[in-house]
Amino acid sequence: MFLRTVLKGEKCQKLMRTFSTRTEHATGCNFELTDTQKEMQEQARKFTKEEIIPVAAEYDRNGKYPWDIVKKAWSLGFLNKHIPEYCGGISIGTFDACLIGEEFAYGCTGISTALEASGLGQAPVVAFGTKEQHMKYLGRLVQEPLVAAYCVTEPGAGSDVAGVKTKAEKKGKEWILNGTKMWITNGGVANWYFVLARTNSDPKVPASKAFTAFIVERDSEGVIVGRKEINMGQRASDTRMITFEDVRVPEENVLASEGKGFLVAMKTFDKTRPLVACASVGLAQRALDEALKYAMERKTFNKPIADHQAIAFMLADMSIGVETARLAWMKSAWASDQNLPTATVLASIAKCYGGDVANKCATDAVQIFGGAGFNTEYPVEKLMRDAKIYQIYEGTAQIQRLIISRNLLNEAKQTNK
Repeated sequence: MFLRTVLKGEKCQKLMRTFSTRTEHATGCNFELTDTQKEMQEQARKFTKEEIIPVAAEYDRNGKYPWDIVKKAWSLGFLNKHIPEYCGGISIGTFDACLIGEEFAYGCTGISTALEASGLGQAPVVAFGTKEQHMKYLGRLVQEPLVAAYCVTEPGAGSDVAGVKTKAEKKGKEWILNGTKMWITNGGVANWYFVLARTNSDPKVPASKAFTAFIVERDSEGVIVGRKEINMGQRASDTRMITFEDVRVPEENVLASEGKGFLVAMKTFDKTRPLVACASVGLAQRALDEALKYAMERKTFNKPIADHQAIAFMLADMSIGVETARLAWMKSAWASDQNLPTATVLASIAKCYGGDVANKCATDAVQIFGGAGFNTEYPVEKLMRDAKIYQIYEGTAQIQRLIISRNLLNEAKQTNK
């Protein structure tokens, strides 16, 4: 499989149509995957086993961007999953994309971030772009193994998106962009950027009307790419500062319309937070599998440490976390695909809970490995370093709880009216 290499002609077209009509279980509860989904999941699992796991430790050590793996994934059709069919993509839903994403993250979340982060940059263009923008910017990603990036976070504005300082001023039929973005995933390797900038300088104007979203070419004059950041974990991911100095952006590169940028940026998270959540589950599952294997082999007091209740209960708690976090991303992704009003809060629940579960499972895995878990020769110390970012990027755990609590209180107030 996935799409281009093994499947050919009519069978490939049939599979593509199946991906784009995922509505058969919309009216009821069904936890059984379709045969197509199972096949897709199995192929992602095979790719992870053969291409990601064997090189994960080396990429963690050298910090290089895994272009060779990205190109292999692209050639098999694993990238650009949300791009519309008329642009050459397969236009699959969030749920199906998450099935693939969890498998990649099981192998290495640094490499999986490199593979999946382009989807974050693409998401606002897919949702709000014109057909012309789709063909120009999404189409090229299908034609060549290129990637995109999502530029919103700034040195002084992370979770506080309304605090973005990057500005764009209209000059004739162009916008002049100035500002700095920080912690941009794919920043140094992207072909183009999604950029959020303030276009109304009046501080009294609400965020919902003060920002505009743009598509910015990487090779535009005035785009300055900073050094690669050396992070605690997920080191294969390319993270950089991007500075815009008098960058000229044509008016046709505005997404949605002037003043709608904040809405564009926020609605994107309904689609992308489930993908972050599923990746955190992939890491948690890997931590559980590694810990279980080690606990059955390592002996103390003449028996495997898995037979000690203290260890057995830790493994049980890890399993509980993995299963429930997986259900959370599944419900969240399903709600996103059905465009339900609950999609936003369910995405926050899945992202927040998945991040917490990943960190607990990774920490417990290190504990079960004991001294060996603290050593780089064993895989769990990497899992522990990689896990932390899931409580930080795409909205911190605290921001997710803020979204969840506000939704809860608003519902209670409406009920009590």
